[in-house]
Amino acid sequence: MDKAMFTVAAIIAFAFLCIVGTYAVRVFMRFRGKRLVTCPETDKVVAVEVEATHAALTFNRGTPELRLKSCTRWPERHDCGQECVEQIELAPEDCLVRNIFTDWYRGKACAFCHMRFGEIHLTDHKPALLNAEHRIIEWQEIPPEKIPETLATHLPVCWNCGVAESFRMEHPELVTDRPWRHTAQAGRR
Repeated sequence: MDKAMFTVAAIIAFAFLCIVGTYAVRVFMRFRGKRLVTCPETDKVVAVEVEATHAALTFNRGTPELRLKSCTRWPERHDCGQECVEQIELAPEDCLVRNIFTDWYRGKACAFCHMRFGEIHLTDHKPALLNAEHRIIEWQEIPPEKIPETLATHLPVCWNCGVAESFRMEHPELVTDRPWRHTAQAGRR
């Protein structure tokens, strides 16, 4: 009889740990990554990162306790009150850098091939941006706190065109430009 009780208790404990563990992983995944918020002290955009592990471990109180792991104003202002965390609590997905990028591309067309952007997934090749000097810029080249002003002045570029144009700029001696032919004309040959 004691073995049966122990087995039932072990199964219940295992099920509880699985449920708690699954929720903790979801919380961790939800709060990981760089975010853009407005600093309450300066009213300027700053890049912050939440301690996702702490959030996952403190969810048992109903809502996870959020605290910052990093901020672009640190280490000088490391002792701030972290009032910006409230912005993350109110809209955790809206301030996430990767979501800001993917939302910006939605509905736009590539500056080179004019193909419309569809849904961008994390596992896809990331599109790029074209600056005023006609240089291809990748996402990771942009300091997070400069993303809003960069998106206001740059054009979207699909991954294929970004690779081709980057190659063209780096190795012009290996590129031969040929006049563009429509598919209908090419079919008449």
